[in-house]
Amino acid sequence: MTTFPEMRDLARCLLTYEANVGKTSEPVESATLRVYEKLRQSLGEFVGVAGFQSLASRALTLARPEAPSLSAARVAADGSLQGLGEIETQVDMDKDRDGERGIILIARLLGLLRIFLGEALTLSLLRNSWPGEAFDDRNSAHRRKA
Repeated sequence: MTTFPEMRDLARCLLTYEANVGKTSEPVESATLRVYEKLRQSLGEFVGVAGFQSLASRALTLARPEAPSLSAARVAADGSLQGLGEIETQVDMDKDRDGERGIILIARLLGLLRIFLGEALTLSLLRNSWPGEAFDDRNSAHRRKA
C-alpha cells in the first residue's frame, strides 16, 4: 500500500516549510520532528493523547515497509516520536533517503487523518498548526501564497 500522491506532496511541503523556518543547516529529521510535534499538539487537543498515539503508531507501521530505517523509531505512550536520533547516526544512510523517510512517515499520518477525519477537517487542523500557509481544498496540495 502506497501513500496518496497528494499526501506525499503535502508532507513534502510541510517538511520544506519547517526546514526553511528552522534554518537550512539543521538536519531533515529536525523538520520531520517539528512537523510531527505540531500535528501531535493540534490533534492531541482534538482526539486526545491515546487517540493520537494510536494514529501515529499505525502511521509508523504503515511507513516501515517503504522506509525500513524507521524500524528504530517508535511512538511513546504520550504520542512523542522516539528513535529518529539513532537513525541519524547511521553513517551509511543516503541523504535523499533521509528526507524521503520523513516524507513517508508524515504522509502516512496525514493519509490516516484524511481517512478517519475527512479532508475538510484534516485541512482545518493543518491550518491551525500552520496558519500562515495556504492549503488548496480541491486536492490537498500545499502551496505558498504568491
